[in-house]
Amino acid sequence: MAREARVLLVDDDRELCQMLTEYLVAEHFEVTSVHDGAVALAELRNRSFEILILDVMLPHVGGFDVLRELGAGYATPILMLTARGEDIDRIVGLELGADDYLSKPFNPRELVARIRAILRRASSRNARGTLPDVLEVGPIALNMGLREVRVAGKPVAVTGAELRVLELLMRSAGQVISREAMTEQALGRKLVPYDRSIDTHISNLRRKLDLEAGRHPEIKNVRGSGYTLTLAHA
Repeated sequence: MAREARVLLVDDDRELCQMLTEYLVAEHFEVTSVHDGAVALAELRNRSFEILILDVMLPHVGGFDVLRELGAGYATPILMLTARGEDIDRIVGLELGADDYLSKPFNPRELVARIRAILRRASSRNARGTLPDVLEVGPIALNMGLREVRVAGKPVAVTGAELRVLELLMRSAGQVISREAMTEQALGRKLVPYDRSIDTHISNLRRKLDLEAGRHPEIKNVRGSGYTLTLAHA
């Protein structure tokens, strides 16, 4: 069976890395594992990977430091590994550019499912069919081909996940999209209880695009229903 993807696994728990590497190789992934953020950055400079699995807690150069070094425009998808219950880690990771997160401890099957969902989203950008690549809503312009967002002509740096959330909102401007639908379409997974990823991405987009309440356009939270990008003042 053909190799699925090149994976860089970054975690200082060597036993966990060995176990995950064996599992992922059995699932036809090519895995490189390292145990320090600085080594991870060196690997990323020297080789190309299709997905980065990055633990938050690392010696010397931590996971958040790696995200900051890579920058918001980094193209390779990133899945963060966080300690269970550490909501702040998940929020900060998403704000710094991670595409998704997985809380420890986790089932390796869940990790594989998350990886494949992220890779499906990445590949779908290369097979977009007849959907237009350039969208405009008010002062917001989104070019999916270039993965570029501009507001009133000025470029705005967004993460891959934020880009997909914004695309959903712009393609359905004026309509309400449920959190469930946004999670499935933008993040490639089912919404589970207490999952606030979409809300974090929405909050980041509001801040980055300067979409304050009462202004045009505006991302509104329709209580009990979801989110909508309004076209005009209510």
